[in-house]
Amino acid sequence: MKVAIVHDWLVAPGGAEKVLEQIFECFPDADLFSLVDFLEDRRQPGGKPVTTSFIQRLPFARRRYRAYLPLMPLAVGQFDLSGYDLIITSSHALAKGVLVGPDQTHVSYVHSPMRFAWDLQHQYLREANLTRGPKSWAARALLHYLRGRDSHSTNGVDRLIANSHFVARHVMKTYRRDAAVIPPPVDVHEFELCTRKEDFYLTASRMVPYKRIDLIVETFNATPHRKLVVIGDGPQMTALRAKARPNVTILGDQPFEVLKDHLQRARAFVSAAEEDFGIVALQAQACGTPVIAFGKGGALETVVPIGEAHPTGVYFARQSVVSILDAIDCFERQRDRITPAACRANAERFSAAVFRRAFMAEVTRTIAAAGRRNRIETVGRIKPDLAKPDFRWLGEPAQKSS
Repeated sequence: MKVAIVHDWLVAPGGAEKVLEQIFECFPDADLFSLVDFLEDRRQPGGKPVTTSFIQRLPFARRRYRAYLPLMPLAVGQFDLSGYDLIITSSHALAKGVLVGPDQTHVSYVHSPMRFAWDLQHQYLREANLTRGPKSWAARALLHYLRGRDSHSTNGVDRLIANSHFVARHVMKTYRRDAAVIPPPVDVHEFELCTRKEDFYLTASRMVPYKRIDLIVETFNATPHRKLVVIGDGPQMTALRAKARPNVTILGDQPFEVLKDHLQRARAFVSAAEEDFGIVALQAQACGTPVIAFGKGGALETVVPIGEAHPTGVYFARQSVVSILDAIDCFERQRDRITPAACRANAERFSAAVFRRAFMAEVTRTIAAAGRRNRIETVGRIKPDLAKPDFRWLGEPAQKSS
């Protein structure tokens, strides 16, 4: 069986690339396709050579590949996958729009629908200052076009797999399709349990608006006796550095060992985003560190709140300074009810080995179902008595039997 794996774009290591790495563990001989490949760390995905689209060679693509978003539906359709039996797409945007034939099996792992084009369109337009004027109308027209392409792209998918029940509900709303749920892999073996915690809170994320790092910084600005460490980089870095008070330390982008060290030593990890899943929160739990998270989206599936058996963290109800402060106060009053061992055990439910077993089982079922369907359709087209051809399908009248 020849296997092709198609990823949206390879520009920075993250949760989607961790999934891609584990898919290659399942299919080590597969060929890899991506719209662009500017990934400097070749450990992900497994050091595989990458076939890229024509966007890779366009001017300024390395820094402004997103500017070519209108061309991406065209570009992904130019990958020639006709020689492959199984196509696996790893998609949070357009990868699942590849062209496949009737005898090929297409499984798509959906990290998220294109939420910037669907339910979060208005939020993205506000954050990009595109609510009025000609640029706003051009952006809205582009998003309308992308929604149509995105919806159409699922027609060629045999099986959709969502990374959480939250995303599966989005898939149903967006595409009117059921999706199997297989949580992404968490590399728990790379994070050792640490029971010694220090007097600081931690958040780590790319500094983009929907992650709400600004809200976490505002919260700790309002409570100067508590320390916050922020790890990550992104468009909001300069603004956050200007906003942060002395009790907030912004380290910027850091190597893995520094991130792991802080995850192990932090009193708690804080997340204010409505995550599709939230891998870093589980990495924190793998270190035995509790999580204080916005009680919506994927966090509801990865954090066990105080009040349930073996809790691993606390939820807050609203994305506001007051709500986060209430959650921190609750955590500090009841932190003895959360044990590092319970955090570690919860994270181990999402290990890479668990992911690989579940993913392979789902792909195997999909291939078997596609094979049965093809056999049934083929048998249904074959006439039972080939010695007596029946030409009624040409429109000729059937001969009466004597």
